[in-house]
Amino acid sequence: MRLTYSQASPFARKVVVLLHETGQLDEVEIQDVTTTPLSPSPDVKASNPLAKIPALERNDGPALYDSRVICAYLDDRAGGRLYSGGWDSMVLEATADGIMDAAVLMSYEKRLRPEEIQWDSWLEAQQGKVLGGCAALNARWMSQLQGPLDIGQIAVACALAYVDFRHPDTNWRQGNEALADWFAGFESRPAMQATKPPAA
Repeated sequence: MRLTYSQASPFARKVVVLLHETGQLDEVEIQDVTTTPLSPSPDVKASNPLAKIPALERNDGPALYDSRVICAYLDDRAGGRLYSGGWDSMVLEATADGIMDAAVLMSYEKRLRPEEIQWDSWLEAQQGKVLGGCAALNARWMSQLQGPLDIGQIAVACALAYVDFRHPDTNWRQGNEALADWFAGFESRPAMQATKPPAA
């Protein structure tokens, strides 16, 4: 199998963390590409008609894309333990993916749009989604986050790490102390340390 990804993508990182945690890293060739919505990599377009990462090419079927699809496939391949929390695991993953979506849109606005036409209200709205997601995690999901390892925990950790990486001034920890404490512990896992993106 071959995974097309970028080190800076939180969605791609989620897949690679899962590969580490399930012992499948040596079974997947990882292809690091440079790609943006304005200039997508030909390798990405060849794997995913939407020209988005990550994408997983398989020998026994068409390429898989969208991190949730890839993670579910790889988890099933490894015995299916990371979705054992059922709907709770999946909702937690969806919440984390929503935080990632908003944070990535903020990055595109700041990094790809010329400064003179950047939309401050759009940035504020996306930051509101990030902070709303963090507040919900802190208020509702700490018991799930502190339970046995699952896909939701991996996704939340990758989302929060990306916010720190690209938007360190977001201050998501304020008022979310339980979540911040959990993240400090989870971030020290070998899989998280091994998948840190390069300095911005």
